[in-house]
Amino acid sequence: MVALALSDSAREVFTGLATLRRATRPELAAACGLSKPTISAAVAELEALGLVERNGTAHGATGRSAAVYRLGPAAGYVLAVDRGSTQVAYRAVGLDGRLLDQDHTDEPDAARTMVRTALRRRTRSGPLRAVVVAVSDVVTPEGRRGDPAVDQRIRAAVDGLGLPRGASVRAENNVNCAAVAELHAGTSGSRDTFVYLQVGVGIGAGLVVNGRLVRGVNGAAGEVARLAYPWVDDQAARPDALEARLGSPGLLRRARARWSAGHGPVPDSAATLFELADRGHPLAGELVAEHSGEVGKLAASISAVLDPGLIVLGGGVGGNPLLTEGVAATLTTLSWPTEVAVSRLGEQATVLGATHLAREQGVLAATLTAV
Repeated sequence: MVALALSDSAREVFTGLATLRRATRPELAAACGLSKPTISAAVAELEALGLVERNGTAHGATGRSAAVYRLGPAAGYVLAVDRGSTQVAYRAVGLDGRLLDQDHTDEPDAARTMVRTALRRRTRSGPLRAVVVAVSDVVTPEGRRGDPAVDQRIRAAVDGLGLPRGASVRAENNVNCAAVAELHAGTSGSRDTFVYLQVGVGIGAGLVVNGRLVRGVNGAAGEVARLAYPWVDDQAARPDALEARLGSPGLLRRARARWSAGHGPVPDSAATLFELADRGHPLAGELVAEHSGEVGKLAASISAVLDPGLIVLGGGVGGNPLLTEGVAATLTTLSWPTEVAVSRLGEQATVLGATHLAREQGVLAATLTAV
């Protein structure tokens, strides 16, 4: 890589084309607010560096034609990795969002092999501009001192992927990534303030206010597992006690404690419990209703602080529609009007959000360096 000094107009055009994917010069002029001569000069500058290339011709209603442009081979690509504890997924995309490759594995130990294979397949895709790795820990902002054990765990998770030495790699909390995906391609629609509430093995929230992800001073905004719980006279609150209650292991412990031989086989997963409830199993339905109410109390607590107007439920448990009714009913009782919706992105939310963040980082990098 060598440093480049792209003109400001070339940077604007490159960024605009990354958003539009394909565009003519008049379309770029309208999108970037630049004059036609300035657009022509910027496109010529980018073409000479291989950052932009012609990709066909567009014909107008008057019969006139115009060259269509897209990002060129030197623009490169980015990689997004969802480094979960039970599965790992990745997406490789061009800076314009074109999907180049994707895969996942349910064997986290195979993540390194999967990612290295993906990188070998991208040898003709130009430079790797940025990598974003979604992790389940709090990612401390640069310049702040985090928990050494957590920082080491994040480094180990990233290093274990076998990414190229010198690659621009950034870690981000997985729930924050999912919230970013909801903002740009999810259930939130045109809403720019909402909370993405993930309920699964653990719990977490991604906070989006006025179209921006709120990370907090320590990177821990939305770490609802740390809410004080229980809040009663005869029991001391403990870190992560609420997560132990609302995570799927806690739900299954309560199910086992109340299950008897007459109820049939004990559910071995939250998914099985919800399936039984959906089929009308009385005790399963009772347990799911109770759990929905408790998640609703958490949602009401979040609403009392942020008043987001919309809570999007996601995660292995939170994404189940059976949870929605109880959460909404509890919010109605304890809070002011707050819409509740189920994420339509499902398990893809985290890797999709990481992809968006990687593209943002990659577009910036491409305007500063080139092969």
